[in-house]
Amino acid sequence: MSKILAINAGSSTLKWKLFVMPEETVIASGMVDRMGLTDSEFKVKYGDGQKYVVIKDIPTADMAVDMLLKALIELNIIKDYAEIEGVGHRIVAGGERFKESELLTADSLKEVDALAEYAPLHNPAEANGIRAFMKLLPGVPEVGVFDTSFHTTMPKMNYLYSISQDYYKKYGARKYGAHGTSHRYVSHRAAEMLGKDLKDLRMVTMHLGSGVSITAEKDGKSFDTSMGFTPLAGVTMSTRSGDIDASLVAFLMQKLNLSDPQDIIDILNKQSGLYGISGLSPDMREIENSREERPDSQLAIDIFTNRIVKYVAGYIAEMGGIDVLVFTAGMGEGDKRERKRIIEGLSVFGAKIDDERNDVMAKERVISSDDSKVKVLLVPTNEELMIARDVVRLSK
Repeated sequence: MSKILAINAGSSTLKWKLFVMPEETVIASGMVDRMGLTDSEFKVKYGDGQKYVVIKDIPTADMAVDMLLKALIELNIIKDYAEIEGVGHRIVAGGERFKESELLTADSLKEVDALAEYAPLHNPAEANGIRAFMKLLPGVPEVGVFDTSFHTTMPKMNYLYSISQDYYKKYGARKYGAHGTSHRYVSHRAAEMLGKDLKDLRMVTMHLGSGVSITAEKDGKSFDTSMGFTPLAGVTMSTRSGDIDASLVAFLMQKLNLSDPQDIIDILNKQSGLYGISGLSPDMREIENSREERPDSQLAIDIFTNRIVKYVAGYIAEMGGIDVLVFTAGMGEGDKRERKRIIEGLSVFGAKIDDERNDVMAKERVISSDDSKVKVLLVPTNEELMIARDVVRLSK
């Protein structure tokens, strides 16, 4: 029995879970919110529904990690640091260098830093968190689990853009995808639920959260995915536009008198998607509740569903058919109406949903009807568990 920490660090947050392995039991979890800002919030959930909360300024990752480790002892979750036998870290951008999860060293951490230009808001923060753990837990294995690594199996025809290959060779301009840890977890779990070998299934996994990505999996590997060079590409999302004509960027910059390209990128990342179309909210629940009174809310739902159906249908054609469709993440797990709309849009492929089975939130189950030609599953994602499993596997 060993205790493994799974860490998900952002620019101003640090989320974590402490697992007992191989039982895969979560014995504590928590997060640091507003890190680097005033009135940071430090939260721990443990024991039998117990909670521990501290509001104070937490300016650095070093301080956040120090508070986390000390709280584990003070709350009697562990007796000493030696009980922690490994720490796994979610890292957004692994580029082409990190094709799978890897034990981290000082040298490989420099390579994570070098990839910051592909994820400037994430990789530097994640690297800072890793260094803090290395300092406070010397000798404990630190494992990097990369969002992009799952998608490094895509064939060139699916990851290269139709631009000069010099830009790919010189600057790494290609599709990298994202949410790889989530797609990897739910595809393996779906195969287990069906009692099938993953390599024998043509599968599309739909990670429908605030960020949305659709992934085609063939021969047990990522074959194509909707997010691109950055997570901005693909389908309509909560605040991200998804795919647009690149010429529209220059057009809008001119019309809006913008000189800094980052300004238009911020608009496409933060003011678009469901929020931009509805003019109301990035939250599908609010949009759903207002759709009868607000035509723009219904339009946002229609566009969101349409873009997902287009991508999934394209992937079915790419793979020469489909065996399994999987819903996961916030909307995928919690919005039965959106799941039904998407499957109805894919009915031409013989996919059918069972309304009674679909009447559930975040519960692992088959939700297709018995006469559906495609198995449709709801599989709650568990990226932290996948991280913990990788730590155990690699630290051996």
